[in-house]
Formats: sequence, C-alpha cells, structure tokens
Amino acid sequence: MMKKITVLLILILIVSLPIFQVSAKEETLGDLRKAYEALLQEQKENDAKTEAAKREEAAKEQAKKEAEENLSKARKEEADTQEKIDESNVKIGELKASAEKTLAYLQQMKSQNAYVEYVTGASTMTDLITRIAAIEQVTKSIQDTLTSLEEEIKTNEKLKLELQEKQKALDSEIKKYQAAIQKIHQNIEEYDKFALGLPQKIQVAKDLYEAEKKTCQETIGKTSDDVVISTCTNTQIPHNYGWLKPLNRGVITSEVGTRWGEYHNALDIGGNAEGTPVYAAAAGKVTGKISKYRCGGNMLYIDVVVGGVTYTTYYYHLLKFNVNVGDIVTQNTIIGWVGGGSTSTANGGYDGCTFGAHLHFGVAKGRFTGTIQKSNVITPPGFPNQYGWRFNSRTDYWG
Repeated sequence: MMKKITVLLILILIVSLPIFQVSAKEETLGDLRKAYEALLQEQKENDAKTEAAKREEAAKEQAKKEAEENLSKARKEEADTQEKIDESNVKIGELKASAEKTLAYLQQMKSQNAYVEYVTGASTMTDLITRIAAIEQVTKSIQDTLTSLEEEIKTNEKLKLELQEKQKALDSEIKKYQAAIQKIHQNIEEYDKFALGLPQKIQVAKDLYEAEKKTCQETIGKTSDDVVISTCTNTQIPHNYGWLKPLNRGVITSEVGTRWGEYHNALDIGGNAEGTPVYAAAAGKVTGKISKYRCGGNMLYIDVVVGGVTYTTYYYHLLKFNVNVGDIVTQNTIIGWVGGGSTSTANGGYDGCTFGAHLHFGVAKGRFTGTIQKSNVITPPGFPNQYGWRFNSRTDYWG
C-alpha cells in the first residue's frame, strides 16, 4: 500500500514540475571570432596539404625522369644488340658463301679424283696425314665458326627479347608515375581552388566580426566573446513583409538551374546599361562583400528576413559597391551599380564569368555562411524562372 502511495506521489510531482523550453542559442561575438579562426586554421591545413602534395609530385617526377632515362638506355642497348645480330647474320652469310665454295671445291676434287690425287700425292706418310688433317681442319673450322655465330645470334636474340621486356616494364612504370603525378596534380589543383575560395571566406568572416565588434563597442561599450550580437543597437536584421525587384526594369537572360553543363545559382537580369543603380530586394544586413573575384567580380551578400524566414540575397558582377559589411539597408538603399561589361576579362577586366552588363541576383534559404548551398537556392520571389520575362518596375510581381 505504501509503495503505491509513494509511486503516486512521484507521478504527481513529475506532472506538476514546470516545463522549461530551451531557446536557441543566440549568436555572440565569440561565435563570429571562432568561425573566423576556424577558416584560418582550414587554410593553414590546406596549405600544408598542398605543400605535401607538391613534394610528392616532385618525387614522382624525379622517378619518372629516371625511368625515362633507363628506357632510353634500354632502347639504345636494343638497337646495339640488333646491330650485332645484323653483323652476325652478315658474317654467317659470308661464311656460308665461302663454305659453300670450299665444300663445292672439295666435292669437285673428290668427284674428279683430285682429292685422291691430293692425298695420295703425299711424298711421305707424315705429308699424307698432314694433307688429310688440313682438309678436315678447314671443314671443322667452317662448322665451328658457323656454330659460334649461330650461338651468338641466339644469345643476342635472347638479349633483344629481354630488352624489349625491360622496355615494356619501363613504359608501364612511366605510365604509373604519370597517372600518380596527374592525380597529385589534380589534388593540388583542388587544394588551390579551395584555397582561392578560402581567402574570400576568411575576409568575409573577418569583416563581419570586426563590423559587429565595432557596433557593439559603439552602442553598449562591450566587445567580449559573450556579447550577444542582437543586443547591440542597429545590428538586428529588419523584418520585411514582401519583396521588391533589385532593379527598376530588366529582362531575365539566364535562369536558375543547369546551364552549359553547370549549375547556375541565380537569375541573370539584363536590359540595363553598366552603372544602373541596384537596390536591396529586401531590407537586411550586409554580411559579405567580395571585391574583384575571378568569377563574379564584385559580389555582395545581404541577410534578410521576409515573412519570418531568413534568406541570403546575393548580387554579383557589380560595377562598384555603395555599402559596407555590417550596414543595415532598406529596400530603397542603392547597394551598388550594374557591372559585367567593362569588368569582364573579355574586355580587359577581372571577372571571367560575364560577357556583358547584367546583374546576377540570387536568393537562398538561411543565413550567409560563406558558401551558397545549391540545396538552399530558390527562384527569387516575384520572378518566374523563365528566360525572356520582363519587368518594368520594382513592384512588378509575377505569380
């Protein structure tokens, strides 16, 4: 009975306990600092990997060079051996011709009894033996020479086959070295490509940290790691209830999706001259600014909240910027100007991913973290994902 009462009391106590809801941790200055330092460490590690790969590539290149030298030697040895074989064949041919004449002469001597006369013409027994031995010696000498030359040819033919096998092995070895070098080279390229992106990511993280730190210093007088960024005045992302176009007019010249075998993460908007003002499509906070990047040129990232949802908006190929990281912008803020013409590498500029004046405008779900994830990319609200669609005001809304 007492056990039942005890259990009942425990259940009542559990039910009556207040339920605490854990709220999501708000971002602090320390979080921004750690993100920046993590990117610095990532760059350091990638630099080390690149150097290690380069050393390995150099070692493989040296081994490949030695194998090529050995192959060259083997080919020369094969050529020399073939020359010896050819010389032996010539000698055999000459000797056979000479032997045939000698044997024919001996045969002729025998048939005409000249051989008998030659032998029996000996004046003494010693002379007789000498004459018989001389004939046998000539015959044996020819046979021995032929046998020797044939053995020499066999030896050289064997050596030639061995050299050919050696060449095949060296060829195979060189191909393996070449494949290994190519793989290492690709890894180096991957590290280099990644590293090329890291400086921009590092710059973005550094700029955002320093901008938020400065704002917190100016507004609440604190810059310690535990300072919650949203508590600093003018650092919160404004809320929006809708979207506007980033330009007063334009036409879609490229859609979101696969293009030329690659993924295109935004709408390209043409129909405007270089220098046309670009506005923020929604009010928000500038969280990234990259200058003169090899693909995208001057690129701007703004975090926005529309209808309670956080998005990253991004604007590429700008002629120049009109805002800085940390700035709060409204939908009427000119954030930059259309570029893509004079900035193109085709026209002597720095941007290799544009051939004429236009704005690359994209929207992705979530905050900007230094990378636009393909899975988060959406067609900018108010636009159809349709080539050739035109708009004539910032409030034109399709759908």
